[in-house]
Amino acid sequence: MMRRRTTLLTSCTALVLALGATACGGGPVTAAGGDKALSGQTVTVAGVWSGTEQQNFQKVLDAFTEKTGAKTQFVSTGDNVSTVVGSKIEGGNAPDVVMVPQVGVLQQFAKQGWLKPLSPKTRQAVEANYANVWKDYGSVDGTLYGLYFKAAHKSTVWYSPDALAQAGVKPPKTYDEMLEAGRTVSDSGLAAFSVAGQDGWTLTDWFENIYLSQAGPEKYDALAAHELKWTDASVVEALTTLGKLFKDKQLIAGGQKGALNTDFPGSVEKVFGPEPEAGMVYEGDFVAGVAKDQFGKSIGEDADFFPFPAVGDGRAPVVSGGDAAVVLKDGKNQKAAQALLEYLATPEAAAVWAEAGGFLSPNRKLDLASYGDDVTRATAESLVQAGDSVRFDMSDQAPAAFGGTKGAGEWKLLQDFLRDPSDPKATAAKLEAAAAKAYRG
Repeated sequence: MMRRRTTLLTSCTALVLALGATACGGGPVTAAGGDKALSGQTVTVAGVWSGTEQQNFQKVLDAFTEKTGAKTQFVSTGDNVSTVVGSKIEGGNAPDVVMVPQVGVLQQFAKQGWLKPLSPKTRQAVEANYANVWKDYGSVDGTLYGLYFKAAHKSTVWYSPDALAQAGVKPPKTYDEMLEAGRTVSDSGLAAFSVAGQDGWTLTDWFENIYLSQAGPEKYDALAAHELKWTDASVVEALTTLGKLFKDKQLIAGGQKGALNTDFPGSVEKVFGPEPEAGMVYEGDFVAGVAKDQFGKSIGEDADFFPFPAVGDGRAPVVSGGDAAVVLKDGKNQKAAQALLEYLATPEAAAVWAEAGGFLSPNRKLDLASYGDDVTRATAESLVQAGDSVRFDMSDQAPAAFGGTKGAGEWKLLQDFLRDPSDPKATAAKLEAAAAKAYRG
């Protein structure tokens, strides 16, 4: 799903060499004994993926079948996972495993008593192979329910090397430098940024990167938990910083109106499509998949990225997203479901999708050589190196009514702010009103 670095990118080669002795070492990890003991069982897996992502995940499921004998059936839920899964549970047709794309939804499932804790074997793999932050985001009230299999690196700004070269600018190191570089790009004939304002989730990602860098991780955590109100001065300051971009017609392709009529795939097309309109597009590592698969760009040559730059005196932000595998209590094949998660916790499983492309793993034991190009390898390296400084997408941590619903809550209010960014304080007040209502439940 396309929804939902503090370290400068360094040579991947050194890390590959450093990890080479341990990554994927000792031969493949065997799920459920590897003796086809699960033959005859079928694991039903529900998730948001469709198209290429679903096809690539199916390769992972097929590898699990080859190892254990258990068959799999994938059910695509669309974006509203909680509603679809809830209706299936009520109808007595619960899937065995769900790939949950939002922390808030995982917490909701756990509190409704829908989930089984992860098996001891999976827990051990998480303890050994993941930064603690991924364990924390997969846990509710101290119990580990979710295994993060696929991650997104949402602190990447993608650009056309040709566009920046023609403008004579280099990848910036600070937010102000980025806006200044954007104006130079604009002077050379292309708009600076393509902004996907039609999809409200992209605007939350803009805000989150600015807020994490400017306000810091402690306030980010407090705001994500709604322990800090959206009327706090730090929120108003971040909206003001974001407004500098939104109100500058020179920086945004098509201006505010054009941005509000551009969805995420369209925003990538405006930079990497046949008729470019902008030099840069901010979004996660999955931009590369669209640029490569839909527009034939060679990643690292025709399309590249720089880390989302530091804002003011803050550090460069590290915002991530991810899909966590959970086991439902009402699923009919508990043994096979737990075996699937034990397999997904291995670097062997992650390598299957890494080789196919369009994928990042938070599993530290995955050999970076599994990724198909240097840019993806560098993105994966920076995500893993960020360790516990990673912060999960804030809107994905919120109740869906605030952080994950089209035409409502944060998505809509930030679209309204894009349309008219003149009063950050008023926008903050509206965000607080919507958040207070949603967090009350």
